[in-house]
Amino acid sequence: MASIEYQGIKFSGGKFFIILSLIGAIIGGGWSAYRFYDDYLDMKQQVQEFVSPDLSGFDKRIDLVKQEVESLKSEINLILEEVSLVASTAKELKDDLKSDIRMMEGDIRHITEIVNDVEDRQKEDTRELLDELKLIEESLDLKINKALNNPLAGMSAKSK
Repeated sequence: MASIEYQGIKFSGGKFFIILSLIGAIIGGGWSAYRFYDDYLDMKQQVQEFVSPDLSGFDKRIDLVKQEVESLKSEINLILEEVSLVASTAKELKDDLKSDIRMMEGDIRHITEIVNDVEDRQKEDTRELLDELKLIEESLDLKINKALNNPLAGMSAKSK
């Protein structure tokens, strides 16, 4: 087996391989640390050179949208007030119409009662007139028969 001697220390194949691996790992770790530090410096420079974008255009647009929203709110409030006014007017008209209809129904009932009363009186008057006409007719018939049957009149009535 081959061995290496350095300042009085002998290294055999396995130890030499371990030392070589350890040296490689240290060099690889150093290289990774260097790359990480280099990336860090690049990032630091980019952060320092960073200029925030101009967002004033967005601010103006947001202000315009806010103004439009406010104007829409005021228009909607006006429309709601008008709708409320129309609704209250319609309710008042409906209530007035209901009361007018109730009053008209009462008047119609009263007129109907008057008309029925007049009809009843007219029917009663008609019956009375017919009864009186019958009485007059009977009385007239009786008087005519008496006059015709009177021996002094010289005429005679045919009896029924």
